[in-house]
Amino acid sequence: ILIVISFRGTEPFDADDWGTDFDYSWYEIPNVGKLHMGFIEAMGLGTRDYTPTFDYHLVELSSSEKENNQKNLPEMVERSAYYAVRETLKRLLAEHANAKFVVTGHSLGGALAILFPTLLVLKEETEMMRRLLGVYTFGQPRIGNREIGSFMKAKLNHPVDRYFRVVYCNDLVPRLPYDDTTFLYKHFGLCLL
Repeated sequence: ILIVISFRGTEPFDADDWGTDFDYSWYEIPNVGKLHMGFIEAMGLGTRDYTPTFDYHLVELSSSEKENNQKNLPEMVERSAYYAVRETLKRLLAEHANAKFVVTGHSLGGALAILFPTLLVLKEETEMMRRLLGVYTFGQPRIGNREIGSFMKAKLNHPVDRYFRVVYCNDLVPRLPYDDTTFLYKHFGLCLL
């Protein structure tokens, strides 16, 4: 059995989606790297209006810190795309012992497609990652800096490549956010032109 997880792309006339694509804010995870804050928000794992929500979902907190942050998380976990997909995937993998899964997406969906296994690694979902066959993105923007790329290459592409980016040469989205000396966003994974 093959389970396919697909994240939708940027809606052509949705200002929020395009705002996410063109927002270059970082969220830094200690000893891991920097991730695009808008993509984390799109996954339902925090809000820049109250930044401790990112800590709650992405960084190992002490129990007292978690308790303080939980007071300010109204239904965030229940409404989170990440938790909804992860729980459904866990259930399906438990029901089908030999099942494997792939993750895919286009544009903004491509960013979420590679962010999903990144979050599984951060949450130490080792069994789920063992059953991941591959990540295939199409026209995906960059999700983080060189450090997050190195971190994920070691986790995702060993012993074989499991992350493939398909890029059309004239597409602007895969060139965002910029990788100049100011923004430092970098792609990782095998690029197929």
